[in-house]
Amino acid sequence: MLKMDMEYNHGVLFVRLDGILNRSTSYKLNNYLVPVILKHKIKFLVYNCFLLESIDECGLDALLNTKCAVKTNKGKLYVCEVPNEYVKPFKKAGLKETSSELTALNILKI
Repeated sequence: MLKMDMEYNHGVLFVRLDGILNRSTSYKLNNYLVPVILKHKIKFLVYNCFLLESIDECGLDALLNTKCAVKTNKGKLYVCEVPNEYVKPFKKAGLKETSSELTALNILKI
């Protein structure tokens, strides 16, 4: 099961992931989040992965789909508070990592 807590603040959509992001839950990002990003022309997205229990290749692909949607709006995506076991796959996928939501906000200089 995957829970998403979303907050739009200072021009940035913060998405806090809680649970398991895999083949059976990645539809939440692909079918709900991507259309919201495109419809509302969201440019900046920060995923907080602190409560992420596990992620598989499909989950990683779903994160990359949202990255593409944000890039369509000429924006940027960051992930923060990534558990140690996922740092390597996230970097390999080209996801930019920061230590916290506040750090991401400072990098984006919104």
